Order: sequence, then structure tokens, then C-alpha cells
Amino acid sequence: MKSQRKPAPGALSRRHFIQSTALAATAVTFGVPALLRGANLNSKLNIACIGAMGKGQSDTDDCASENIAALCDVDAERCAKQREKYPNAKFFQDYRQLFAEMGDGFDAVTVSTPDHMHAIIATLAMRHGKHVYCQKPLVQTIYEARYIRQLAHDKGVVTQMGNQGSAADGLRRAVECIQGGIIGQVRAVHIWTNRPIWPQGISRPEGADEIPAGLNWDIWLGCAQSRPYKKGVYAPFNWRGWLDFGTGALGDMACHTVNMPFRALNLGYPTEIEATTDLMPAETYPLQSKIRFEFPARKTQIAAANQSFFHRHDMLEQSPVTLTWYDGGKPSETGRGGHDNTNKPPHELLTDIEALQGEVPNSACLIIGEHGTIFSPDDYGEQFFIKQTDDKKFVHYKKHPAVEKIPQSIARNEFKGDTDLRHHLEWLNAIKQGKPELCYSRFDITAKLTEIMLLGCVSLRTGKKLEWDGPNMVATNCPEAAPFIKRANRDGWMLS
Repeated sequence: MKSQRKPAPGALSRRHFIQSTALAATAVTFGVPALLRGANLNSKLNIACIGAMGKGQSDTDDCASENIAALCDVDAERCAKQREKYPNAKFFQDYRQLFAEMGDGFDAVTVSTPDHMHAIIATLAMRHGKHVYCQKPLVQTIYEARYIRQLAHDKGVVTQMGNQGSAADGLRRAVECIQGGIIGQVRAVHIWTNRPIWPQGISRPEGADEIPAGLNWDIWLGCAQSRPYKKGVYAPFNWRGWLDFGTGALGDMACHTVNMPFRALNLGYPTEIEATTDLMPAETYPLQSKIRFEFPARKTQIAAANQSFFHRHDMLEQSPVTLTWYDGGKPSETGRGGHDNTNKPPHELLTDIEALQGEVPNSACLIIGEHGTIFSPDDYGEQFFIKQTDDKKFVHYKKHPAVEKIPQSIARNEFKGDTDLRHHLEWLNAIKQGKPELCYSRFDITAKLTEIMLLGCVSLRTGKKLEWDGPNMVATNCPEAAPFIKRANRDGWMLS
């Protein structure tokens, strides 16, 4: 891996900021609004939690060291216990009412709703000068990814996407090792998952069921086109598989499983995306898919291992790389999610993994370089194994002698607890410090990751290989991709 030592470049223009893949270097130049209202580092922040159950429950609890000022959830009865847990928090069913009535009463929000409402709510919060912790995937469309990323920059708010594996030391060490050339130039990445674990590959059921007491179905639908309520079909969980509400297996898990190679390889805009599947239904994602992303050669900045006042970054040249994604499997009546989870890379690539673990895991990441391979057996990149060319087998990174030669160049998350809690605490601390750059999964970074993965969803929906012009946000060979790049929202539900 070729490295050239150069000083950091100057400030980027607005246009080039949107296009840049070296976002971390510009974070320190962002302006930060005066949102702490005179608070010092020991004061508690006021947090409004939008989406209080499901993942929203843990997102709220992980911010409980601060003052939970408000809970907002479309289902009043479902979150009754959470409301009891935070009796001083004012409750709302409509997030718009929350902002109208308590706009000056909180500093930050967590957004833990279905995917289709992430950008609608998060942009409203940022327009109000609020700091935002938003669950993954950050948004549902490519246009929203560009929009929310620029707005976060313009407003200078502190942001974090909820891919909590980013808080792990192991993931950050893997990034350092790969960028340090431990397996040489990387030309192929294979990632597979046990998702979907919800129904996909199905048609919309007919008829309508009675809307449960306490559920505001219209607000739950939000920007999506209106449809009747059906018990257990969409809410509270199975929405992930529906095109109108979720982003399928790719959107659910790629923000976790692609996170480590995305960072390590400085992946920017892919030039070609091709999805293949047995059947693409009209209203849900398919039961299985294989998606190929082609990335060109890249010349990007990384943090220098030995920094000085005049030298803080190195320039890294990286080869073209093919990333292949696999999800689902063949139909199965007994398999979770209705499939047998057999959609994985070719077996010849997995023999060393099988020798290491006795079987091929249901979810994993394999990174193939010119001088070896890296294998991560979990969804978050927290643990990884290295097998260099002369190694007989994979060795855990903490025991591989080559790792000792790779200097640390990425700051570690300093907080205690599980990775989800640490990820939230990093965000809360960055707010109090007034430093957006302290968040490892700030929107400047994760909007780009989300955008890349959403291109796989667009290829699935068009049924075509996409030739992608990233700077201009257009599939040059596929004009029919346009409505999936920028969605037509229901009247009255727009980005702020």
C-alpha cells in the first residue's frame, strides 16, 4: 500500500465538501452553535427521544445519565412502561407537536423510528439547532443522505448514527491494520448476513384491520403513501422488509457489517452497482440478493501515525476494489425470515474460516488483500483474525505479531460499558465539549456509508446494473432509477 507524506489540505469549498470522501479532516473547521445555553461540562443535557420503544427503548436508556425531557412515540399504549420509567418526561405522539410546544426545552434528540421517517425528523431537529443521534440506516434515500449530510455541516450540530460497533476498539484497530498495509492492497471484500429475519418476498395483504387503541396510524405512515393498517404486517417490527418503510437486509445490516471495510478502504462513490435476485416483488425486498459494488482507485488522507504540528496526515493510494454483499437464501418454512441462510460467498473462499471456527458463520466479513486476508466473524467488526500469505491459519489480531508493528493513529472511545452505551456517551460528551469531530459516526462519515449501501437497494428496485455518476447523483444508464434516488413524499411530509 503506497503512502506519501503530505500536509493536510486547506478548507474545502461547499461543492467539493459534498463530493469529498475525506470528511474527517474537515470536521475541526465546523462551527458549533451555542446550544448548551450556558451549561458547563458537568451539567445535564435535556434529551427528547423520538421513538421510545424497540431500539428507541435502549437509545433512551443509554442517554439516562442526562435528563430525559420528552418521549415521543406514535403508540401510546406500547410505550406505557417506558413512560412510567421516565415520569418527568413529557409525552407526545406527534413529533411536530413536540417541537412546537417544547422547542426551547431540549438540547438534543434521538431518532429511533422506522427508516422512512429518519430524515424527515432529523432535518427538522437540525433546523431547530438540535444535536441528533439517529438510528441506522441514517436515511432511506440517496438524496436524503446528501441533504442531511450538508445540513449537519451547515448547522454545526453534533451528530451520531447508531452503528454502535464503531465504538469498539477492535473495529478501529482493524482500520489501522488495513491502512497500515498488513495484508497489502485490498481488491475484494465479501460480506454476508443472516438477514432478513422478517417477512420479505411477499405481496401486500388485502383488506384492513382495526387500528389498535393508542396507535396514531397516520403519523406512523408519515411521508409514505397511505395504506390500511394490517395487524402484524408493518408495525411494530416487520416494516423493514417493505419498500415504503424500510431498506431490507442491506439497509438494516450494512451500516454495521460494511462499516469497518468502508472506513479502512476509504470507499467513496462506486462506479458500478449490480444486484441479482431470483424475484423482486412489487412491494417488498426479495428473499435473497447478491449485490456487487465496484470502487475505483482512490487517493485519500489518513491520520498520520506520528503527528507533528506541521504534519498530521498521510496520503494513501488504494487499488480498485470489488465489494460483494450476500443476504437471505432459498425459501424455507423452518428458517427464520422464511429462508435457509445459504446465500454466501463461494465455498473455496471460506475453507480457512471453516477450519478456524468449525463452520461458516451466518454473518461475517472477509477482506482479501495481495498479502493475506482479514476475517471478522461478528456483525460489528469488533473481533478480527489475520492470515498473511505465509501463515498456515487465521490468528486473532491480538496475538498476530504483525499487528504490533502497526502504530495507533485513531483515537479510542474512552467510555465504559457495552458498545451501544459507549457510542451514546461519545455523542453526549461531544455535545458538552462542543466538538462534532469527537463522534466517530458523525453524519459527515455515515451519510456516505449509508448512500453507498442504498445504491444496492436502487439496483434491486430497477432490476438493472447501475453506472453511477456520484458527484451528479445520477445513474447514467438507468433514468428509471430517479424515483428511488429521490422519493416522492406524501403531501405535507417534507424534509426541513
